Amino acid sequence: MEEKQFSGILNGAVPGEPGKTDNNSRRGNWGNQIEFILTSVGYAVGLGNVWRFPYLCYRNGGGAFMFPYFIMLVFCGIPLFFLELSFGQFASQGCLGVWRISPMFKGVGYGMMVVSTYIGIYYNVVICIAFYYFFSSMTNLLPWTYCNNPWNTPTCNGVVTPTGINNTLANVTRSLVTGAAEVAVEVVNKTKRTSPSEEYWKHYVLKISDDIGNFGEVRLPILGCLAVSWVVVFLCLIRGVKSSGKVVYFTATFPYVVLTILFIRGITLEGAVTGIKYYLTPQWHKILDAKVWGDAASQIFYSLGCAWGGLITMASYNKFHNNCYRDSIIISITNCATSVYAGFVIFSILGFMAHHLNVDVSEVADHGPGLAFVAYPEALTLLPISPLWSLLFFFMLILLGLGTQFCLLETLVTAIVDEIGTDWIIRNKTVVTGGVAIVGFLLGVPLTTQAGIYWLLLMDNYAASFSLVIISCIMCICIMYVYGHKKYFKDVEMMLGFPPPIFFRVCWRFVSPIIISFILIFTVIQYKPITYNDYVYPGWSLAIGFLMAMSSVTCIPIYALYKISKSEGTTFLERLKNSCKADIKWGPALSEHRIGHYAAPGSEGEVEVRPLKEELKEKEDEKRDEISLTIQGSNGSTTHNATPSA
Repeated sequence: MEEKQFSGILNGAVPGEPGKTDNNSRRGNWGNQIEFILTSVGYAVGLGNVWRFPYLCYRNGGGAFMFPYFIMLVFCGIPLFFLELSFGQFASQGCLGVWRISPMFKGVGYGMMVVSTYIGIYYNVVICIAFYYFFSSMTNLLPWTYCNNPWNTPTCNGVVTPTGINNTLANVTRSLVTGAAEVAVEVVNKTKRTSPSEEYWKHYVLKISDDIGNFGEVRLPILGCLAVSWVVVFLCLIRGVKSSGKVVYFTATFPYVVLTILFIRGITLEGAVTGIKYYLTPQWHKILDAKVWGDAASQIFYSLGCAWGGLITMASYNKFHNNCYRDSIIISITNCATSVYAGFVIFSILGFMAHHLNVDVSEVADHGPGLAFVAYPEALTLLPISPLWSLLFFFMLILLGLGTQFCLLETLVTAIVDEIGTDWIIRNKTVVTGGVAIVGFLLGVPLTTQAGIYWLLLMDNYAASFSLVIISCIMCICIMYVYGHKKYFKDVEMMLGFPPPIFFRVCWRFVSPIIISFILIFTVIQYKPITYNDYVYPGWSLAIGFLMAMSSVTCIPIYALYKISKSEGTTFLERLKNSCKADIKWGPALSEHRIGHYAAPGSEGEVEVRPLKEELKEKEDEKRDEISLTIQGSNGSTTHNATPSA
């Protein structure tokens, strides 16, 4: 008995539900529910948790930022996460197939695919640079330690000098402490300090050009690492969720081991407490600043991966009766807790570095690529056995990036396979995965040129910005108001065995859409043209950025107009109404789950043989549903057709 209960927990069964053999043999399922949770954690917990959240927290009031951050998590993050998981799990379809719920809105699914394509292209380039740094750390001395390299300039000024290093590791820390005052004086005397890690990043790794339009040459070492990244992603997804579900046991858990090792090392360093104080000291007056609330809402929204299509895709491989309500809470809280934990790791090391430079922590704090590939690597050079810490740090970045990249690629592959849906393409899903990986590699080649970093940041700032907010808002409106909130709540109850808690019903209908609208308004008001250090992007490049952002959003009206034109009806209003109605195929994928109003044959000639008891029970359920719908008269769904959703 205990063994059966444990098996039920692993498979995510809803408490009180009878055991069901609801494996989707044609499409596939997760091996067990732990695989889904680890994959979703790996998807949600990405590079942004390490290189964006700690800096945002520090800049927006330290500990005071935690208050709006967790408020936004409760009222926007978790509800949207639960909505997307339940949406994909109920239909067992990817980000395109789920829009049978209201075919006119299928453009939202195409928008999600466009966003995932953009992110997948540049995200793997970031991973490949982490691979490059990882390989470069396999040495006795990190190449960005000193200023005596061919690529260094006269303005280079390192935190470590060759004369300050003894041959024994025991003397390294002591010599650095005694020489800290001299280093600080040099820093003050420099009009502009350029660190060896910054020059290594700009002049050796990137060989950065002077303009976004000046592509220069392809950086072959980075191109090679990009090929390695895509090969790793492809091999991990070669059998779809069956193979990636096994890989995530390592890729989703080992980053926490590395974070803990770096945390323990960091807090034992001199100056670490100062760095952590900068990170956490509350500045309560900032809590009244609208920008702080806007940053909190935006960080929650983007960090959880809402509206990318990945959550819907991952949930579509769940078994129908999996408790995705529980999963959404576990994954969302884990994601946010990881962000907070990563802040301790980052700021303990930065505090140590600031202490040795005798400068304020704010002068060494950074975010994005500047933190991952300049500030943090420079701080690591101060540590004894620095190559070891560098290897661990970049290996962690690689794993964090791969966890997200797996889901981005699987989102695109699943959407293509589900949309075509033939037996051949399902059997040859590996071919589709390989094809998408090859296209992704080729599209990423321009980002490995000398102007690649400019394009990478342009895509990061525009490809997945306000467009995600619009997509998410339209998704909420479609499910809650076009399809109908009562019908959707009933669908969730049929799947989970209990209705969504009233808190989530209120959030889905009112609170979350309002917060999403607030994020959109905030994004527009706070918009500033992108810059990279002192480089100001030209107008034509910003226009390309806006086109990328709009390309995903424009999928929605274009497909809506197409669907309306193809729908039945003599007037525009009739066509509009018919295009919004749920497709006859909307509902659970397996026939054994199509109970109630989903149980009736959807078209002539369909015959389904069922046990007598089950058939009688479902007829009773149908009658109850029809009576309820007739009395409530909600959402235009009071007809007594065999398929009310049609």
